[in-house]
Amino acid sequence: MAPTSYQSPSRGDKADKTTYSQSAESNLSHSQTTVAKLLEGKGDAVFSVRPNDTIHSVVNTLKEKRIGAVLVTDQNGALQGILSERDIVRRMADTPGQTLPQSVEDLMTRDVKTCTPDDLLNEVLKTMTEGRFRHMPVLRDGHLCGVITIGDVVHFRLKELEYEALRMKQMIVG
Repeated sequence: MAPTSYQSPSRGDKADKTTYSQSAESNLSHSQTTVAKLLEGKGDAVFSVRPNDTIHSVVNTLKEKRIGAVLVTDQNGALQGILSERDIVRRMADTPGQTLPQSVEDLMTRDVKTCTPDDLLNEVLKTMTEGRFRHMPVLRDGHLCGVITIGDVVHFRLKELEYEALRMKQMIVG
């Protein structure tokens, strides 16, 4: 049998095979995802308390609902502040044994960063990361319509990546 020589492939050799490369559009599609899209899957449940409630009642709510923060609203449902586990733990360090009877308004963060359903998730994630907070109320026309956490954003993005990977796999196989 005579030896064959190697010939490098030429452009036309793989004409029947389709390749898929990343494009700016496919790489940036996730950056166009909005808060509304995340809320579609998560829901719009908001757990709120009143400014004159006690920290003791908030601790019970956090435990029962398995959440890390509550929004503080007035009797009309308008956002007044936010109170997180971290806020409570810090106050417990400052006032040991005297924290639970204190009122929410004494511990809550009043200057709350919020977002809207139309805001891009990447921008919200950036704001949360830079501000070092994990919960952000969502306001539509000044009214509460949900709350998102940094965990929600990360979880949502991971699901998007899984879906993108599955789609690419199907393109390659199919």
